[in-house]
Amino acid sequence: MPKLVDHEERRAGIIDALLRTAADTGLHAVTMRSVAVEAGISVRLVQYYFDTKEQLLLAALHRLTERMGERVRDRVRAAGPAPSPRDVVEAILLEAVPTDEESRVFHLVHTEYAVLSVTDPALGGPQFLAAPGEMERFLADRLTAAQQAGDADPRLDAAREAVVLLSVSAGLGLSVLLGQRTADDATAVLRYHLGRLFPGS
Repeated sequence: MPKLVDHEERRAGIIDALLRTAADTGLHAVTMRSVAVEAGISVRLVQYYFDTKEQLLLAALHRLTERMGERVRDRVRAAGPAPSPRDVVEAILLEAVPTDEESRVFHLVHTEYAVLSVTDPALGGPQFLAAPGEMERFLADRLTAAQQAGDADPRLDAAREAVVLLSVSAGLGLSVLLGQRTADDATAVLRYHLGRLFPGS
């Protein structure tokens, strides 16, 4: 009896192959053929699941965003059953720092998507335009909650501070990718800044 194919598993395997290839050669150099070789399947099979390279690229971008969210949730859970606003903010910001091979690949490829989306609108859209605003509002809410609890400086402009925090974490993450500093150094800088914002936590 022929083995049943798990189509979702096959799709996921193709997407993961694209991410590995992009991490090795750069997103601009990825082709349907290179993904097929990495996945150990035929080009025709890749095209069965993804009609065009653009569809495959967008599916991989969605996977990156989804997996980053999972990693943030894992960090928050690791902080305990009742994480403080600072715990949540720290979990989000530290996920922007590549600390292991998986996060290095994710951040490297995500950065490449961001750069390519400047000249290819099909790779941008709501996934890049909406995400920063949503995250800024979420962080601002956590900062406001900490202020109300007496754990954060009441003089802070929570909305503007959220923009600063995301910019700082993204810049530190990029500096780690470029080899300008270690992940430990970047983590220490983030925690130093959070200590100034949350003196009561």
